[in-house]
Amino acid sequence: MAQCGRMSRLVRLALAILAVAWSASAASAGGQVGTSLPADFPVILDASLGVPVIGFGAAGRVQRTPVIFLHGNNDTPFPTACNPLGRIHSMAQFFLDHGYAAAELWGLGYQGDQCDLIAQPTNRSAGAHSTVANIPDVRRFVHAVLDYTGARQVDIVGHSLGVTLARAWLRTDNAFHLVRRLVAIDGPNHGIVNCSPSPANFYQLPAFGGFTPDSALCLEYGSDNTPLLRFVNGRHEARPPTQYLVIRNADTSFVYFSAPDGVFPAVPAEDRERIFEPLFRRQTPQQANVPGHGLGLAICQSIVLAHGGRIQVRNRRGGGARFSVFLPAQQEAGQFDHTYPMEGPRR
Repeated sequence: MAQCGRMSRLVRLALAILAVAWSASAASAGGQVGTSLPADFPVILDASLGVPVIGFGAAGRVQRTPVIFLHGNNDTPFPTACNPLGRIHSMAQFFLDHGYAAAELWGLGYQGDQCDLIAQPTNRSAGAHSTVANIPDVRRFVHAVLDYTGARQVDIVGHSLGVTLARAWLRTDNAFHLVRRLVAIDGPNHGIVNCSPSPANFYQLPAFGGFTPDSALCLEYGSDNTPLLRFVNGRHEARPPTQYLVIRNADTSFVYFSAPDGVFPAVPAEDRERIFEPLFRRQTPQQANVPGHGLGLAICQSIVLAHGGRIQVRNRRGGGARFSVFLPAQQEAGQFDHTYPMEGPRR
């Protein structure tokens, strides 16, 4: 479920946006991001595994806001003997190569080295990989980085489950004052398709992770209305002062798209292609007094097509229409999405 193949298609997009947004120096700092935490960094026991967390970071002078990288489910902060992926390590290396210091780059492995998956593949969907089980790891790691570096805030870059894990911790601890920016890459903010009850869903098989409806991960992400997702997506889901950048892939094979807001009226099937024609307007008694010339959607489509993308319309269950724009990642077009309560310590 780490979906690192998808991540590799988004990494260039994410890094380009981050480099501009955070004004990283063009000068190379040199060196390599390590695969361990400093010897004098606090030992943090994994709350669900009972062993020290793995990660990376370094001692040294800190001038910028430290960045914490959170990987997705079934992944690690760097390649291990049991997991060849660990792509967030490459992302951290990009920062190091463009001006950040090693002491400003930190990665947390909140699910161990993944070697347990060889003998027990159903651990992919089990409790130790759940979001709720790993909130304590993120909490302790963030506070340890703040104490170790002397910084007042951190930035967080999350991929996949690392996104919703960061969001769940922020809401649980009301810790928004500690995170300056959250960059969310392809997060399952509205659930995952791995949990589909369809007999054709092979992810339910033990060899593919055992993502059955009653597994720990599916209880959290099996729909967009689970207790966890109602919690993280509740009122003020993008709460300040934290700033948010959401980068979402158009591939629906892993994450659910967010529910449409239903602002636009439903479009009959016979009109769904014609609504993109210049000057076409669908007149109903309810829409007779709506101003316009039938050019807006035609202009939108021409812009999207010029960038190698496509636009589509679908009716929304319960009323309304959903318009979706799909752009290729290589165009380096990002998307801003402004889009159990558990009590924890507040720094």
